[in-house]
Amino acid sequence: MNPIHFDGRVAIVTGAGGGLGRTYALELAARGAQVVVNDLGGSVEGVGGDDSAAQKVVDEIKAAGGDAVPNYDSVSTPEGGEAIVKTAVDAFGKVDIVVNNAGILRDKSFLKLEWTDLDAVLDVHLKGAFYVSRPAFALMKEQGYGRLVFTASNATFGNFGQSNYAAAKAGLIGLSNVLAVEGAKAGILSNVIMPVAATRMTEQLLGDFGKLVTPESVTPMVVYLCSEACTTTHGAYSAAGGRYAKVFTGVAPGWFAGAGASTTTADDIAEHMDAITSDEGYITPQSTADEIVALAKLFG
Repeated sequence: MNPIHFDGRVAIVTGAGGGLGRTYALELAARGAQVVVNDLGGSVEGVGGDDSAAQKVVDEIKAAGGDAVPNYDSVSTPEGGEAIVKTAVDAFGKVDIVVNNAGILRDKSFLKLEWTDLDAVLDVHLKGAFYVSRPAFALMKEQGYGRLVFTASNATFGNFGQSNYAAAKAGLIGLSNVLAVEGAKAGILSNVIMPVAATRMTEQLLGDFGKLVTPESVTPMVVYLCSEACTTTHGAYSAAGGRYAKVFTGVAPGWFAGAGASTTTADDIAEHMDAITSDEGYITPQSTADEIVALAKLFG
């Protein structure tokens, strides 16, 4: 197998001034991509800004013989998203790859959560991915090629104090799935990465375990998803400490009350909960239509 390369490809990596994003930008550039290194340079909570974070990564890339430009716009506004994509077009003429990696934390238990904490996290993680991906998606459709990677989290499985963060990350899974469907005919693949890695955002959560899960161990999966070698779309993948695995939502056969079961009662549900909650024989729908087809088969 030939080594994966990105010669002639242009990549945008948001939140690339440190942590995971930095490793993605460095590896993409090392393999030939021209990279827009976006980072506002703010705190973990999303406060403030510092141009030096993105510039340092650009300097690293150039020192290694690669090609990159910095961008300091926030992903949290439509104007910021447009400006990030414009930076790529102005510098390199196009956009082939977008890695939506920018993120912040405002962790609080549900009842202590301020609405400003909710808005800030949704603006960066979820809306930010919309704001950057939409102008890039338009360019990708015109050229008939694109790779989108969205950063979700195992917090979507449930994690104390992260209601805002988990909700935003779950939204990204839905966004990616829709863009996988909408982009299929245009050669655009869209996938989700669910990383576990020691960064400034997770160091307090991971403790000593963080020594085993480096950002560099996540990078190979992301780089693959960005590549021409990648043929998968509509997927979500866990990457942690050298373990790589598919993460999926499945629908099991459940219990069928019969066609036109308008007389089904809550008592019937209680009686058949074992069948309803069984995960045997599940499918992993790749679109809304997949579940409709499965349902239609029940009606003969």
